[in-house]
Amino acid sequence: MSETSEQPVNLTINSKPINAPGSLSVIQALWHAGYPRVKSVGCLEGVCGSCRVMVRRADSHELKMELGCQLLVEEGMEVIFLVFPNPTHHTYQLEDIKNSWEVQDQFHQIFPEADHCRHCGGCDKSCPKGIEIERGVDLASKGRFGEAGELFIECVMCNFCMTACPELIAPNHVGLFSRRVTAYFHIRPSNLINRLEMLRKGDLQITQ
Repeated sequence: MSETSEQPVNLTINSKPINAPGSLSVIQALWHAGYPRVKSVGCLEGVCGSCRVMVRRADSHELKMELGCQLLVEEGMEVIFLVFPNPTHHTYQLEDIKNSWEVQDQFHQIFPEADHCRHCGGCDKSCPKGIEIERGVDLASKGRFGEAGELFIECVMCNFCMTACPELIAPNHVGLFSRRVTAYFHIRPSNLINRLEMLRKGDLQITQ
């Protein structure tokens, strides 16, 4: 069936009424309605643009977070595109970390709030990719960067988890750090790093 012969649906995007075929995504519906495509941005350049949206469906009062490139339009749907600032308080250079033995200590200097996770589950609920974000942050805090990084493979840095976190942990950047240091260093075994971290905190007593 061609696009023009499909049953159209009516929705609002950024408070503007849109009429588009039901097989289109929110982004495609905007283009279908005549909104210009911006070149050299996001997926049009080959890199995810994190087209984050807040959506309310016609049969529900619940607001959900989605990605506009994956969300198919529905009759009566209300969509708002969201723009979030990127965090500026987490800065580091991997070159400044002398060796893999210092990674855990540097992590806690860069992300000191990571140990303050309330385990509220807000980051998991906000993630449009279904990533176990809370678990990934916990793994990174324990020095298990390889495992943490694996959980964030599908992360598109949409910042939903960052805005949902009451402790301002920026979990997606924790995931990015985990992936970067795992690739940059040959990370020591996590059990050894955990013991060193316990020593750092004073939780492990050494008897002579």
